[in-house]
Amino acid sequence: MPASEYATVQLRNLDGSGYLRGRWATVESSTGTPAYSATGSYIYNRHDDQFEQVMGYFWVNQAQEYLQSLGFGSTLRPILKAPFSVKIDQFGGDNSYETSKPFRIRLGKGGVDDAEDAEVIVHEYGHAVHQSQVPGFGSSLEAGSIGEAFGDYLSVTVGLAADQQYGWPIKADAPCVADWDSTSYTSDVPHCLRRLDTYKTTADIVGEVHADGEIWSGALWDIRQAYAGLGLSSRRWDTTLIQSQFGYAPDTSFSAAAQQTYLTAQQRDGAAAATTVKNAFAARGITF
Repeated sequence: MPASEYATVQLRNLDGSGYLRGRWATVESSTGTPAYSATGSYIYNRHDDQFEQVMGYFWVNQAQEYLQSLGFGSTLRPILKAPFSVKIDQFGGDNSYETSKPFRIRLGKGGVDDAEDAEVIVHEYGHAVHQSQVPGFGSSLEAGSIGEAFGDYLSVTVGLAADQQYGWPIKADAPCVADWDSTSYTSDVPHCLRRLDTYKTTADIVGEVHADGEIWSGALWDIRQAYAGLGLSSRRWDTTLIQSQFGYAPDTSFSAAAQQTYLTAQQRDGAAAATTVKNAFAARGITF
C-alpha cells in the first residue's frame, strides 16, 4: 500500500488503559501482540498485526458515532450503544461474520486480511445493527438478502461520511464495495466484492443472500441519489432507512420491508420522498 493511502486520525472514546478498548469498541483478541501505547499513539502499517487492530477499533467506533450523529441513541431509539467486541484474524478462512449473543464480529484472514478493509468491518457491524433493532433478523431468504444489502450500504455511507469529516478524497467509485479486500480474489478492475449500482431486479433472484442483496442495495442507492434531487441530504435518507428497520419482521419479505420504508419516508420526509422510495423499489420489481 503506498504511503499516500495511509491517514493519521484520532482514536476517540478509548478507556485510557493503553489498549484498544473503549466506549463503543473493544479489540478483544488477535493472532498478533495486542496493540498498546502508554502515550495514545498507535502508528503501524499493514504489515503489522496491530494495524488491523487499529482499523477494527476505529471503524466500529466511527460507525457507532455516525449512527448517533443521525439521532439514534438520543431523540431516536439507541442501537448497539454499548462496547462492541472486535476479534481480529480470528477466522481461518477469507471471510468474516457477526454474532449477536454476545454482539461481536470476527474478521478473517487470507489474501488481504479482512480487517484491512474498512467496508468489510462496517458491513459486519451492519448485521449487528439489524440484530439490535430486530432480534433474530434475517430468518428468511429475502430478510437475509436485505441484511447483506444493508451491510454493504452502511459500509459505503459511513465511509463517505468519514471522507467528508476528515477531508479525505471522496472515493472515486463509491458504489464499489470492499475494493481493497477483493483485490486478492477478483481480476476485474475496479476490484469489487459487490456493487450498489447494479441493474438487478427480482427477475434476477438466484436464492443466495449476497447476490440477491444487490437488488435491495441497488434500490437503497437509487433512493439516496433521488433524495439529493429533492434537496434532501444523504443523512436524511440514512436516518429514514434505519428508522424504518425497527418495523421490519425477522423474516420480512422484500415487499413488506419496502412498504415499511415507504411509510417511514412518508411520515418523516413527505409525500414526494415517499413516492420516490416506492418508485425506486418498483423499478427493482419490489411492489406492495
